[in-house]
Amino acid sequence: MRRCSWVLFALITSVVSSAHGQAAPYDVVIANGRVMDPETNLDAVRFIGIRAGKIAAISATPLNGKTTIDAKGLVVAPGFIDLHAHGQDDENYRVFALDGVTTALEREVGTADVPGFYASREGKALINYGASSSHVRARMVVMRDPSQGLLPTGPGGHQVATDAQIAEIDRLIDAGLAAGGLGVGMGLQYTPAASKYEVLEAFRVAAKYHAPVFVHVRGFAAQDPGSSVESFMEVIAAAAISGAPLHIVHLNSMSLASTPKTLAIVKDARAHGLDVTTEAYPYIAGMTEIGSALLDQYADGPDSNFSKIMLVSTGERLTRATFTAARKSGGMVILFLNTPEMEAMAITSPLTMIASDGSLHNGKGHPRTAGTEARTLSHYVRETKQLTLMDALRKMTLMPAQRLEKLAPVFLNKGRIKVGADADITVFDPATVKDRSTYQQPALSSVGFRYVLVNGVPVVMNGVIKDNTFPGKGQKATH
Repeated sequence: MRRCSWVLFALITSVVSSAHGQAAPYDVVIANGRVMDPETNLDAVRFIGIRAGKIAAISATPLNGKTTIDAKGLVVAPGFIDLHAHGQDDENYRVFALDGVTTALEREVGTADVPGFYASREGKALINYGASSSHVRARMVVMRDPSQGLLPTGPGGHQVATDAQIAEIDRLIDAGLAAGGLGVGMGLQYTPAASKYEVLEAFRVAAKYHAPVFVHVRGFAAQDPGSSVESFMEVIAAAAISGAPLHIVHLNSMSLASTPKTLAIVKDARAHGLDVTTEAYPYIAGMTEIGSALLDQYADGPDSNFSKIMLVSTGERLTRATFTAARKSGGMVILFLNTPEMEAMAITSPLTMIASDGSLHNGKGHPRTAGTEARTLSHYVRETKQLTLMDALRKMTLMPAQRLEKLAPVFLNKGRIKVGADADITVFDPATVKDRSTYQQPALSSVGFRYVLVNGVPVVMNGVIKDNTFPGKGQKATH
């Protein structure tokens, strides 16, 4: 009996000692930082102990680590989760990491090959990654679209599907969800021939898995037909009929001057029990492929519209003649359609998450890829004070995690600073964090992010990417 008591006493002493950092050192300790957790509203100086890729301790007193990061004067926050990131390669992961992003997900378009998407990145990714099962890409496969890009340019966008083709599209979507796809990706402005019935059938597939549908809605006109209001109502109706959760991507660029109306629609849908969420990025301009169906409306539009379009490859604003030529050769374009006032309304609404919609290719693209999170923190928090720091962090961490955690429980351990959570952590200087990317130089990385850890492994140290470091993991749904 005496021996058993002694063993129990030794075990308790070991546990207590370990909790206070006196036993074996943690793999990494982040010391003296201002720890901010949007789930608990913790905002205090703490020491974080990391072991085996997890947050193992959060202490008001010092901890012992094999590696110690001094975060005095810096904010220690959950790593940012970008729900809408088309750039899914090392070039993009590097600029995402330097913007505080630890998880970047291709959700709007997604992939037609969910197993292949994950397998091709395993052991090769700087940050965490994932993708949805794509309605857009499934439609391209079934309709034999000739496009070699992300989006359809032929029958995948413009041909009405037969009932048999709709069934095959849905079979492909179902297979992707069964393989762990993070919801269904849908871009209705890129597939205008998709009927409302086809859309509903895809929502019904998603509902089988309780999987969110991530939708680029059908139009952004001010008046019906094709208005933002009509487009939001279409997908909210599909969600209500099918029971599938709904996430409307980039509310800012799909609403423009109708932003007050669409925010009210989302708010009311939620108030009446529908599982509807949305997102925005902090820029007045969007980006798309010039050959996509989204730009069909410009072909017969007024000449004044073309000056709002910038060719990414050269930076030139287009004319009717250069627009027609560029549509034949392909490429990306920037669309300057929104206003700072509508951008701010979308970003600061408590309904919206922050998501970049970002993609770079050989340094060319949109500044949102490299700068979304830093611009939110510098412009909306520090400079204009339209958001509190905690609210901004909530939009980039906890809210995206909560959107996914019912489908993919791994996200219960992301977007938070808590014991047991994945050690995806960003450490930044709130006084200096700032975006540098521009429409002319979109690949310029943000500054102020001193340290970024992915699954407990530092991928940014002293503001510099650690080369040949690949701790990123594929994030999948579980059924």
